[in-house]
Amino acid sequence: YSNFIDDLRVYVRGGTGGMGYPNLGGEGGRGGDVWFVARERTTLKSIREKYPQKRFVAGAGANSSVKALKGEKGKDCEVHVPLGISVLDDDGKQIGELNAAGERFLAARGGLGGSLATNFLPCKGQRRTVHLDLKVIADVGLVGFPNAGKSSLLSKISHAKPEIANYAFTTIQPELGKIMYADYKQISVADLPGLIEGAHANKGMGHKFLKHVERTKQLLLVVDISGFQLSIKTQFRTAFETILLLTKELELYKEELVTKPALLAINKMDLPCAKDNLDELMTQLENPQDFLHLVEEEMIPANTLEFRDVIPVSTHTGEGIEELKTCIRKSIDEQAEQVNAEYRKKKLLLLQTSK
Repeated sequence: YSNFIDDLRVYVRGGTGGMGYPNLGGEGGRGGDVWFVARERTTLKSIREKYPQKRFVAGAGANSSVKALKGEKGKDCEVHVPLGISVLDDDGKQIGELNAAGERFLAARGGLGGSLATNFLPCKGQRRTVHLDLKVIADVGLVGFPNAGKSSLLSKISHAKPEIANYAFTTIQPELGKIMYADYKQISVADLPGLIEGAHANKGMGHKFLKHVERTKQLLLVVDISGFQLSIKTQFRTAFETILLLTKELELYKEELVTKPALLAINKMDLPCAKDNLDELMTQLENPQDFLHLVEEEMIPANTLEFRDVIPVSTHTGEGIEELKTCIRKSIDEQAEQVNAEYRKKKLLLLQTSK
């Protein structure tokens, strides 16, 4: 997965409390806490480079004394982490997540200071090992098999400059780009490492790819109109079969992924026979049930993706690129309006019930 790190295991320990003062009933200060704080332009790689030991320990609380019966709290330890972090315990259970800049998560609580309740002896701080699991946050996630032209498409619609070559796995780490519109609206698009058949079972880059899809608001499937074949050892798949397989992989990993709003970009329309292939594909997409008997049963997803728009494009000639950008904008705006309407409805319901 190259130099890109999307999982980091760290040790966190809250500070020990301060000693109490039995003669005067003085209380020791509480130990400091360890916090994870979401911050933009931070990466897990930079954390690993800055803290090679991957240990974060908060300060101890001050002892109670004649001059200060109530000891001061120990110094907190703040760890800046990227946006899109899930915090998992050693058993893999999610205990928190940080999605927006400034969000905080208490990773390890400091111990209590010595007091009458603890016989004036301090308590040790909480200690544990946690995993920082990164999932890329983007408005739109590009989904497609290797060599479908996702990197080329990202470079055409945004200012990103991903590596592009005519072989299967060019993209080995998520690449983020932003589509800039005339009214200064920006939409983030993530080109994610290529899926292969069996990704849900962790083949190829499997879960490393699919976990990043979880945090995107919408999906943009990119399909080669002439079909796809990973190697001479694997079976050739038509554009229609490719769409079914991509849907199946998403569904087997997590059913909710198939409920996300989705667009379909049919790429490489500059190739010979592309127009005929497109006509055939559109017929198949209009009535998919009539063509499912032509494919293997294990390839058929339980739920087919509902595409808001199907846009034929060519990253080589630029055909359909502007239309695609318009469709992405329209789809994102509609989703935002829908979310706002649901929020307003919920607020209104709360007001009515409180009255």
